[in-house]
Amino acid sequence: MHKTIAYQGVQGAYSEQACRNAYEDYETIACDTFHEAMWLVEQGDADLAMIPLENSTAGRVEEIYRLIPKMALHVIGEHFEPVVHCLLALPDAKLEDLKYVASHPQALAQCHHNIISLGLKAEAKLDTAGAAKELVELQDVQRAAIASKLAADIYGLQILKENFEDKRGNTTRFFILSREKNIPLYDPSKRYITSLVFQVKNIPAALYKVLGGFATNGVNLLKIESYMGTEMLPGSQFHIDIDGHIDSELLKRALEELAFFADDVRILGIYESHRHRKVEYMI
Repeated sequence: MHKTIAYQGVQGAYSEQACRNAYEDYETIACDTFHEAMWLVEQGDADLAMIPLENSTAGRVEEIYRLIPKMALHVIGEHFEPVVHCLLALPDAKLEDLKYVASHPQALAQCHHNIISLGLKAEAKLDTAGAAKELVELQDVQRAAIASKLAADIYGLQILKENFEDKRGNTTRFFILSREKNIPLYDPSKRYITSLVFQVKNIPAALYKVLGGFATNGVNLLKIESYMGTEMLPGSQFHIDIDGHIDSELLKRALEELAFFADDVRILGIYESHRHRKVEYMI
């Protein structure tokens, strides 16, 4: 039986492209919502879920941060997927035929100048791959879509322009989620990330004291996000990604200090740093 990985979106979505690039031997499962993709893994109907966390242009995916504290899944890895927008059209359409272009609002915004230069009218859709699918249904040579190369392959569309985005380097970071906890053995020669959520105690300067524990122990924080849960809480909640493995002595001491000033500390996962970060470390 093939292993499976769930994602949110229709066939050809950038999330499916990320699934195929990270787990080429897995069968992909399209889901209507992030919650559905995560639920399939929780129920054992999918082995993994590929969930977008943030985009270098559009910022964080806010819905995910609301779901993370409630989920029963574990983060076993991260994946960075470059977003390469393609201008797609029907097989017999020509560039000069086009009058309209459809896609997700973020994709339209990221291709705004190129859309204007071609004199096209932009039409917002729920997602990029959905716009490609609709293009096939409409069979109108005056219409185009902005979507992935994978969407072009799936729906039999031609790529009129690849790298249609105004600026190169747009990248989405994904969490890879599993029902099973998978903590890699600590190897000092490798880089790891520890992701966790916590709620600060309702005391003066609680967050300052939490962060001080990382600073005094020389532990680097890669990311910190604050958000409110579904209920009015006496202390704010935070999500942090830490440069390090929980079995390293420095991080052990930092987490001991964290416990004094935070409640409900939950480790989401410990995983190897993605190769995309290695490039950043070298800069």
